[in-house]
Amino acid sequence: MSNKSSEKSTTIINNPPSGDSGGGIGMIVGLVILLVIGYLFWVYGLPAIKNIQLGAPQINIPSQIDVNINQTK
Repeated sequence: MSNKSSEKSTTIINNPPSGDSGGGIGMIVGLVILLVIGYLFWVYGLPAIKNIQLGAPQINIPSQIDVNINQTK
């Protein structure tokens, strides 16, 4: 009679495929988003940074404004 407790059995686990049939579509979408963000920074961000470095334009406001509505003839 053989002793069943001394026999070793092997457990085989077959994992199904992950179902990732995208073929890297996530990386392509990420690159497109990155390119759009880079373009927007190039168009709007760099000029804004350049204007900050140059300073705001000097605006002269007169100390007194004539608001007389009666016109002289």
